[in-house]
Amino acid sequence: MNALAHWNQYRELEALHQSLGSLFSRSPVPRPEGQEEPMRVADWAPVVDISEDNQEYLIKAELPEVKKEDVKITMADGMLTITGDRKFEKEENGKKYHRVERAYGSFGRSFSLPDDASPGKVTADFKDGVLKVHLAKDEKARSQRVEVSVS
Repeated sequence: MNALAHWNQYRELEALHQSLGSLFSRSPVPRPEGQEEPMRVADWAPVVDISEDNQEYLIKAELPEVKKEDVKITMADGMLTITGDRKFEKEENGKKYHRVERAYGSFGRSFSLPDDASPGKVTADFKDGVLKVHLAKDEKARSQRVEVSVS
């Protein structure tokens, strides 16, 4: 199973540039006296584990602080896609954030379905911040092993 992800190398280079600047206690971009560095919220994609046994494929995605209602699973054209949104806490009066390192916002992960996966037999459960997508294997869809003689 292959993961498809949109990669923006410029965004990563900018983040590296910012990180290196803060590592040495100076911002890489000069700022006027007294102006704080803007708070940025990073793009993110949940990490997943993919395993299989004789009956099914199992995709486990870590989705801490994401509500079940904010997750959507779709299957189309041989792809299983998990999308959703992790919302940033509303800033309360008197509460000031000094550092925000966890990522928030929309996310999406797509996986190509193996040949023996049954798109009609997909179930999912969500508990303790972990989404488990069960994708049943279909015996009929499995490719048969055929020996070919070479002449």
